[in-house]
Amino acid sequence: MKRIARTVFFSAILMLVPLLAFPQAAQQKLLIGLIPEMNVFKQKERFLLLGDYLSKKTGVEIKFTILSRYGNILDRFTSENMDGAFFGSFTGALAIEKLGVIPLARPVNLDNTSSYRGYLFARRDSNIRDVNGMKGKRMAFVEKATTAGYVFPLAYLKEQGIRDMDHFFSSSYFAGSHDAAIHAVLEGQADVGAAKHSIYDRVKADDSRVARDLIVIAESPWVPSNGLCVRKKLDAGLKQKLKQALLDLDKDPEGAAVLQQFGALRFIDTNVSDYLPVFELAKKAGINIKQYDYRNK
Repeated sequence: MKRIARTVFFSAILMLVPLLAFPQAAQQKLLIGLIPEMNVFKQKERFLLLGDYLSKKTGVEIKFTILSRYGNILDRFTSENMDGAFFGSFTGALAIEKLGVIPLARPVNLDNTSSYRGYLFARRDSNIRDVNGMKGKRMAFVEKATTAGYVFPLAYLKEQGIRDMDHFFSSSYFAGSHDAAIHAVLEGQADVGAAKHSIYDRVKADDSRVARDLIVIAESPWVPSNGLCVRKKLDAGLKQKLKQALLDLDKDPEGAAVLQQFGALRFIDTNVSDYLPVFELAKKAGINIKQYDYRNK
C-alpha cells in the first residue's frame, strides 16, 4: 500500500515539473481591429507608427487588422480572437454591452476635443436647410453600426416627426465610410449626407470644395472618439502597459512623430461612463443596443 502511495506521489511530482520548469509562455502578439471610418490606405498609414511604438513599449508585437465593413464587427472580434479594437462610439457601446470589453484610452483630436459630433450636411446650392428640405431627396448614410453615420440621423429625423425613412427620402444608401459619404454629396451622388465631424474636417483640410460647396444642417451631441477597448480577459499587466504607453505618448520625445502621423495631440483615459451619450442617442433613435444585431449582407 505504501509503495502505491509513493508511486502516486512521485507521479504527481513528475507531472508538475514541466509546469514549474517551463511556466506558461507570455502572450507574443496582440491583434487589434480597426473600423473602416476612412479610406483603407489612409487608415493603414495613420496607424503604422502607432503599432511600432506600442510594440516597443509593451514588448509584444502589435498587429492591426482593418475590418472591411462596420457590420459583423462583434462577430469578427470573437471569431478571430482579437485582443482589442479601436471601436467607434456605437460599436464600442455594442461591444461593452455584449462582450464586456474594457475601454482604455482614446485620442484628443487636433482641435483639442476627445469627442466628436455627427453632422448632417447638404450642398450649399441645394437650398436644403432643415428636415423639410430633405423630403424626397437622396440620402447617403455611412453604416447602420455608426453613431454619426446612422444612429444620429435616425434620432434627428424621429425627433422631427419622421417615422418612415424609406418613404421620406426618394432613395438612401450606405456609403461604407465617412469620407465616402462626404464625397457622395460633393460629387452630386446624394443630396444629403451624414458623417462624423472629425472626418469632415479632415476632408475639408484636403479639399477646398467642402468649405465652399457644403453646409452643415444639424449636429449631434458629443460622443467619445474612437477608443481602444480590449477583451476583458486580457492579461492585467499587458493591459496596463498598453494603456500607459498610450497615455504617455505626448510625454515621450519618440511619441511626437507617432501623434503627428496619427493626427492627435495625446491620448486620455477612457471608461464605460464616457459612452453614456451613445446609449442615450440610440434610445432616441429607437434602437435597443442589447438586442441590436446588425450584419452586412
